Amino acid sequence: MRTPMTPTTTTTSTGVTGAVGASYTRVEGRDKVTGSARYAAEVPFAELAHGWLVLSTIARGRISSVESDAVREMPGVLSVLHHGNAPRVDGDYVSMLGPPDPIVEVFQHDRVPFVGWPVALVVAETSEQAREAAEALVVKYEAEPHDVAFSAAHPDTYTPDGDNHQMEKGDLEAELAASAHVVDEEYTTPEEHHSPMEPHAAMARWDAGRLEVVDSNQGSTWVADELAKLFSLDPASVRVRSEHIGGAFGSKGLRVHQILAVMAATVLDRPVRVVLTRRQLFSLTGYRSPTAQRVRLGADADGRLRAVGHQAHSLTSKVHEFVEGSAGFGRPMYAADAHRSVNRVVRLDVPTPTFMRAPGEAPGSFALESAIDELAERTGLDPIALRARNEPDVGPVSGLPFGSRNLVSCFEEGARRFGWADRDPRPGLRREGRWLIGTGTAAATFPVIAMPSTAAVTAEADGTFTVRITASDVGTGARTALTLIAAEALEVAQDRVHVRIGDSDFGPAAISGGSMGTRSWGWAVTAAVRELREQLALGGDIPPQGITVRSDTSEYVFALAQKERHSYGAQFAEVAVDVTTGEVRVRRMLGIFAAGRIVNPLTARSQLVGGMIWGLSMALHEEAVRDQATGGHVGADFAGYHFAANADVPDIEADWVDDPDADDPVGIKGIGEIGIVGAAAAIANAVWHATGVRHRALPIRPDRVLDAAGVRDA
Repeated sequence: MRTPMTPTTTTTSTGVTGAVGASYTRVEGRDKVTGSARYAAEVPFAELAHGWLVLSTIARGRISSVESDAVREMPGVLSVLHHGNAPRVDGDYVSMLGPPDPIVEVFQHDRVPFVGWPVALVVAETSEQAREAAEALVVKYEAEPHDVAFSAAHPDTYTPDGDNHQMEKGDLEAELAASAHVVDEEYTTPEEHHSPMEPHAAMARWDAGRLEVVDSNQGSTWVADELAKLFSLDPASVRVRSEHIGGAFGSKGLRVHQILAVMAATVLDRPVRVVLTRRQLFSLTGYRSPTAQRVRLGADADGRLRAVGHQAHSLTSKVHEFVEGSAGFGRPMYAADAHRSVNRVVRLDVPTPTFMRAPGEAPGSFALESAIDELAERTGLDPIALRARNEPDVGPVSGLPFGSRNLVSCFEEGARRFGWADRDPRPGLRREGRWLIGTGTAAATFPVIAMPSTAAVTAEADGTFTVRITASDVGTGARTALTLIAAEALEVAQDRVHVRIGDSDFGPAAISGGSMGTRSWGWAVTAAVRELREQLALGGDIPPQGITVRSDTSEYVFALAQKERHSYGAQFAEVAVDVTTGEVRVRRMLGIFAAGRIVNPLTARSQLVGGMIWGLSMALHEEAVRDQATGGHVGADFAGYHFAANADVPDIEADWVDDPDADDPVGIKGIGEIGIVGAAAAIANAVWHATGVRHRALPIRPDRVLDAAGVRDA
C-alpha cells in the first residue's frame, strides 16, 4: 500500500503544484516505521543458504593452510570456499572510479596484505551454523613483518600522480617572507569509520541463466557493471536491486560480500546471502584515513592574505592507492597572491581507505579553518570579517568564474541568528562555575557535481505517472525528492506520481555520493517529463501499456561550461569546557548553508543536522586506534569506537539562504556532504575561545584538554 505524502508546511514554492520547496514526509515512511520495508538482509528467498566470512589474523604474510575437513562435517555446512577452491575472477578492468581495489579478487591467491583480509567463507543452511563453523575453522599462516605506523615523516611517502594532487599559483615562500602575520601549524585527524546502522549485506542467485543480486548499495548499475566485468558476464545478464538502504556514507560500493555471495551461489546453485558483522566492517568496507596537515598562511597587517599553503599527508594500503584529498579544501575558498596545495600519501600494511562523508573536505576544513581562526587572533580581526576581507571574485587557483557564491550571506545570516555581535573576542573570560564558555565559527564548502543519468517516465492509462530510475535512497529521502521534482515538472499532484528506484534494469544513473545524486537524477527526470509532455500535448488516448519516454542527460552534463561550482556554509558553535575534568560539552550549533534550491526542507534539514552532528562526533569522540604489534584495531566495535550519542547532541539548527543554481533545471546543488564540513573546526575554535588553548589534534579528548597548558590553572 502506498503511503500518501502529507505536507507539513504551507511553504510557498515556485512550482505550479507547490511540490518543490514544501516539506513532505517520506513516501516510504510508514513502511519503514512499521517494518514492512525490507532491507537486503531481510528479503526472503526459498532454499536460502548463508555465508559467514573468516578474516586473517595476521597483518602481512601468506596462508599456509586452510584446515576445512572437520568444519565440512559440522551440522548444516554446505561448503568452505577459500583460495584453493574458489571460482576464478578477473580484476583487470576499469570501473567508473578507475581500477578496482585488488580485494575484489578475493580468494584468488594466498597473500595476506592486512589484518582482516578475507581468507575463507563458510556456507551453511542457517547463519548460526555458518558462524559456528567459521569460528571453528583453523587457518595457518606464514607471517611477515608489517608496518601500520602512520606518520608524515614515514620514508615510504610520495606525491600521487595527477594534477589534482599538487596545485600551485605564485611564489608561496616569497609571499610568506613578505607577510606581516604568519601562521605555520600542523593539524592531525585520526582514522575514522562510516559504520552505517544497516551492515553491508547481499543475496545472490541464478535465475534462468541470469544473475540476480539483492544488495545494499549506493548505485545498483555501478555494482552490476563491476560484477559483470569481474565474472566475465554479459552486462545484460546481471541485475542488482537495492530498494531500501540503512546508511552508506561512501562505504557501499562493490565489496567482498557481494562477490562471495555470487561465488557461493555459483558453486551451490542456490541463493546465498552474506551479511558482514559490525567488526568486519572495520577492515572490509573502507574508512577515512588519518591525516597530518601543515597549513601556512601569510597576511598583510590589515589581514589580506598573501599566501595559502596546505600540505596534507594520508595513508593508503600497499595493494591499492586511495588519496584523502584534504589539501584541496582551500583552493576555492580565499583570495591570495600565492597558493600551494599538495596531497602526499604513505603506503602501509592496512586496508584501503575510501570515500567517507565529505572526503577531503571534512579533515581539510578542520585544518584550514582552524588556521584561519588563528590568523584572525594574530591580526586582531573578527574571524568573520577576516574571511569576508579575503573573498575572491573568481576561483583563487583556477581563475574560473563562480557558478554562484553566497558564503558571505551565510555568515551574515548566521552571525545575526547566533548573536555573534555580542561576543567578546578575548579568550578565557566567560565562566559559569567550573565551566569556561566559548564560541567559534568556520566556513564550509563542497563541490557541485552532476553525472549523466537516464530515467523513464510513463503516463499510465489511469492518469498516474510512473518514474523509473536507478537512484539509491541511502536514507536521505531521495525517493520523496524525486517524487516532488516529477510532480512539479508534470504539474500534477504528488499522489499521482509513483517513483521506483534501486534496480539496475532501469538503466545507468549517477551513484548516491558526492552530493550529486538528487541533482543528477532530478535532471534526468525533468528531461524525460519535458519530452513526455510534448507527446501528451499531441492528444489522443493513453493505451493500456501507457506512454513511456526515456531520457539521457549525457549531452547536457558534458556541455556544462567550466565554472567553480560549490555549495557553501557557515558553521557556528558554543561550547562549555569543564576545567576540573577536561570535558567539552557543545551547547548549541547553527549552520547556515547556500546549497542550491532545497527540494524538500523537511528531509534537507535532517541531512544538514545529521552532518553537523557527525562533525561534533569528529571533533570530540571518533578515533580508531591500531595496535602496532598486531596491525589490527583496538576496539573495532561500537563499545570501543566512540561517537556522539543523544546525550551529546545539543540544540542544533540548520537553515539556508536563497541560492538556486541557474545551470540546473531544478536549481539543485547538493546537501549530503556539506553539513559535516567545517563543523569540527567551529567547535575547536570555540574551545580555544573558551580556554585560550589551541587544539590542533582531533578528537579533543578530556585528557588532552587537561594536559593543555593553562586549563588546569584556569
